[in-house]
Amino acid sequence: MKNKRNVKFYRIKEEIRILGVDDAPFDLYSDKKTMLVGAVFRGGNWLDGILKTEVLVDGTDSTERIAEMVNDSKFKDLRIIMLDGLSFGGFNLVDIEKLFKKTNLPVIVIVRHMPDFKAIENAIKNLKNKRFYSKCIKKAGKPEGVETRPGKFIYIQHHGISFKDAEEIVKLSSTRSLIPEPIRVAHLIASGIVLGESRGGA
Repeated sequence: MKNKRNVKFYRIKEEIRILGVDDAPFDLYSDKKTMLVGAVFRGGNWLDGILKTEVLVDGTDSTERIAEMVNDSKFKDLRIIMLDGLSFGGFNLVDIEKLFKKTNLPVIVIVRHMPDFKAIENAIKNLKNKRFYSKCIKKAGKPEGVETRPGKFIYIQHHGISFKDAEEIVKLSSTRSLIPEPIRVAHLIASGIVLGESRGGA
């Protein structure tokens, strides 16, 4: 069972090192790859560094590329990988169980709105990698709500960490908006690099 392999956090420090990952805008019809940006944060207050990699649009390599980005980086004190959603570059889904195994870092997926799983199921049923996509979705589990502002919720999926600890880390790092700062800043940087200025909700 997933919970048997959870990393134990005896005390979650305010400056816990978090890597927030988001993808850059891309053209679904012309771009073969898109950039991923990782923002290294201490809690939700201090930006320590930036990482970068690329993934195939609608591919299956996001798990490997993120793992390589983490394992090859100079930031050896990372404690959490935080993803802006389960998919990057269109339908390039992350296998969060495999990402945990490859990096030994717990994974928290930030979901801004509860997904329509029926619509997702219909969207992937005719795709060539549908078995892979279905496996990733099943492993991630059903998103659970976290109240990051009074009366306002986002949702998370997690692996390698208990919901209680993941919830605490998400709340601790959501200092300036509903979503954790590592994700918000990764989004701004990724869109700014590609578009010339940051755009979209962050």
